[in-house]
Amino acid sequence: MKKAYLLLCVLGIVFPYYNLIQFLLESNGSMEGFFPPLFATFPNAMISWDITIAGTSFLVFLVHQRVKKNVKIVKYVLALFLVGFSLSLPWYLYDHSKLN
Repeated sequence: MKKAYLLLCVLGIVFPYYNLIQFLLESNGSMEGFFPPLFATFPNAMISWDITIAGTSFLVFLVHQRVKKNVKIVKYVLALFLVGFSLSLPWYLYDHSKLN
């Protein structure tokens, strides 16, 4: 499973950033116009809220792990806010899975 989690970490960086770079190239490096389309249609809003709630749930879980088990969470929180849930969760799973 560790290899699968590692692959998901790589994909969790590549796909989001590929699309971000394409957006920035198309908009001359401006973030203007990035957020309104996230909720422009019901399908977009559904996916946006799903990821928002999932990321928030993972953040709450990480804080709980920090408080209860003294797990170091800084790298997962940074990954969550700088890249996204698509990196943060697989990275956590990679780090906390047994070697298989």
